[in-house]
Amino acid sequence: MYRFLLTPRWWGINLFVVLSIPVCLFMGTWQLGRFDARVDNHREQERAAAEADHARAEPLAGLLPVTQETSGRTARVTGRYDARHQLLVPDRRLDGARGFYVLSLLRTADGGGARSDAPALPVVRGWLPGDADPARVPELPRGEVTVTGALQAPESQGTTGATPGGLPEGQLGIISDATLVNLVPYGVERAWITLRDAAAPMKPVPPVAPANSGLDMKAFQNLGYTAEWFVFAAFVVFMWFRLFRREVELVRDAELGLLPDVPRVSGPSGPAGRPDPADPSDPSASPDDGSRTRSPSGAA
Repeated sequence: MYRFLLTPRWWGINLFVVLSIPVCLFMGTWQLGRFDARVDNHREQERAAAEADHARAEPLAGLLPVTQETSGRTARVTGRYDARHQLLVPDRRLDGARGFYVLSLLRTADGGGARSDAPALPVVRGWLPGDADPARVPELPRGEVTVTGALQAPESQGTTGATPGGLPEGQLGIISDATLVNLVPYGVERAWITLRDAAAPMKPVPPVAPANSGLDMKAFQNLGYTAEWFVFAAFVVFMWFRLFRREVELVRDAELGLLPDVPRVSGPSGPAGRPDPADPSDPSASPDDGSRTRSPSGAA
């Protein structure tokens, strides 16, 4: 009864099923692993944020370059602020209120003073409500300072609140070395920090999770892809079983002689289901009974 499984058609079906099911299960497991990694990363970020006020500050050099593991950790760096290149980052929200960041560039120190060739570190000193107004910004600390804050990865156009361009002079839409390099005459680190303690009336800016980490929309997309791959695997099994059952039913019907009727195809000029009497190739056509009119010479 099951000899049909050895036909070339079923060899192809079985090979497809044997190969597709492991692929679907592997892809579903891989997507689930990515979601689990996002969950673990989210928990780590929450723990780091809860301990940020009491976390031990680490030297900035030991945390660079910024990764998902080092982002949000407390960095310590010494240098001098560049008072000539203070920037405002507009349209940033804090606790639901609209305002702007105050960003200054810290020329990092080496030994006794700032290095002229060392990349500057962007420092978000705090947040102020309302429209960006340099007159409301507190003065920069003078001389050499040591600042402590949460390390952050460079922003991108997809960052919440980021403005690609079209801003007045003295304002910055995206906090990154790629945007700052055109505004300052020296190199800039591929990172920035937000100060733990902001000078009044500014408020400290809390750190944010780096892109493609934590429980963002892409994390739940991974979970959705997991379900889709497992559904694909179940659908392949379902379709194989359905085809198999249909083939078994046809074999049983053939053994019992319960074959479906095959409709007869009409001839060239006769009606469907009837042979054409005038068709000489049809053996059922009636022979000449002599009733046809003959010519005087005996020809039909």
